[in-house]
Amino acid sequence: MKLRIAAFILTILLGLAGGLYYGWVISPVQSPEASLTDLRLDYKTDLTLMAAEAFQAEHDLDAAAARLSRLGDESPVFLARQMYLVARQAGYPAEDLKLMDDLAIALQTWVPSAANTPEAAQ
Repeated sequence: MKLRIAAFILTILLGLAGGLYYGWVISPVQSPEASLTDLRLDYKTDLTLMAAEAFQAEHDLDAAAARLSRLGDESPVFLARQMYLVARQAGYPAEDLKLMDDLAIALQTWVPSAANTPEAAQ
């Protein structure tokens, strides 16, 4: 009886060790590089809200535009307005909608500074 229990435990441990070795050494999971543009729409909306909250605290349009530009190829103004509409449709609280709307309005008059132009990055 003791031999059966010992053999059972040894088999479980060998299976666990073999599975871990296979998963970590022989065939580890390859995680693809993902970007913010690959996020679902609801996550993009949440990130836009975070950018709007940061803008309210910092009042830095360049930083807000840079945060939004990582969400897609569209202009930050378009992204802010689009995510505002998604947030309104999803039932975000009025305070959050106001923050997002304020950011979208501020971005309509935004002109990129020389430090944030693609030419300056080269």
